[in-house]
Amino acid sequence: MTRTRLLVLLALLLALTGLSAAQDDEELETLPFFASFIPNIQFAPLYVGEEEGYFAEAGFTLDIQHGDENVGVIQVAQNEPRYGLISGEQVLLARNGGIPVQFVYAWFQRYPIAVVVRGEIPFEEPADLAGLTVGVPGPFGANYTALVAMLGLGGLTDADIDMQSIGYVAPDVFCSGAVQAAMVYSNNEPLEIQRRIDAGECGDIESITVFEVGSVAPMVSNGIVISEQTAAERPGEVAAVVAAFDAASRDIILNPARAYLHSLNYVENLPASEEFVAALEALSEDAEAAFGTPEARAETLAALTEEFGSAETNQFAVLLATLPLWEGEPMGITTDEQWALTRDVLAVLEAVPADFEFDSAYLNTFVPEQPETTEE
Repeated sequence: MTRTRLLVLLALLLALTGLSAAQDDEELETLPFFASFIPNIQFAPLYVGEEEGYFAEAGFTLDIQHGDENVGVIQVAQNEPRYGLISGEQVLLARNGGIPVQFVYAWFQRYPIAVVVRGEIPFEEPADLAGLTVGVPGPFGANYTALVAMLGLGGLTDADIDMQSIGYVAPDVFCSGAVQAAMVYSNNEPLEIQRRIDAGECGDIESITVFEVGSVAPMVSNGIVISEQTAAERPGEVAAVVAAFDAASRDIILNPARAYLHSLNYVENLPASEEFVAALEALSEDAEAAFGTPEARAETLAALTEEFGSAETNQFAVLLATLPLWEGEPMGITTDEQWALTRDVLAVLEAVPADFEFDSAYLNTFVPEQPETTEE
């Protein structure tokens, strides 16, 4: 057992002090846990937490529930379920509507939206959006919030661009040439666009520039959200559940191959030929060499793609592209500055007042102590 894993398990045990639910001789309690969208490799912390026993150490087995985020945040406020993966902007919108939820763990350390731009168009800063035709799913959601943040940082307004509502098919629209830029999720859509370019299936586009919004606008992204009632009445449970999620996330960063294999039990239609599974099993045995640095991850993915093809490796590529969005020390923490920026962007959208108080919207008190990451 590595020192990091030992420390994580010790943190879990400390968080569980006094909780009868964690005792070995008692049956695990089913814990409903909201996750938006549908089962997806990006929810791997929940799957790994189950498979590696972190949630069991906390006394629970998860019942993962999927749905629309704006509905999920209301359900969490009503403690049905008590936990959910919700975005920071939804927390502020909910609290502005009198819905008492709190953000207790930052799952994404970086905002996951990017601007993808045709490669021949110079793009180095937000102001370079001026004059472009920009695709966005619509005037709603994280993509639109990110666009508003970029426009503000560039000294622009929506009058300075030609905004097109394109739904959730950005690769299709972008490759058709209908837009020059698009607001996309940085961990999957640029990969799909690049795959089409490589296959000669993206019109006359030969290259792209990907500009991450989080590099200039570090807004609060997705994390664990609970009700104020749960925070006040179940602090030991919250600490244990957050510690389990944190431990699982760290496991995935260290060994994404094993995380992908665990996710096969939860996500239908993940590519998983016998040969590909065998390759991932082999890589998981020497994960530090295969995934210990960004360069190693890129080399490992390139080798897998060459051997198995992009159709087989595409979801593993998404997982690897997601890791940088989770990484960072300290993990789990958000700051006043991030919440203020998120509030300010929502205020531009007239979704919350410009002076909206966000102090009670988040708590860092349940984030576990950061484990050491080096061997002695």
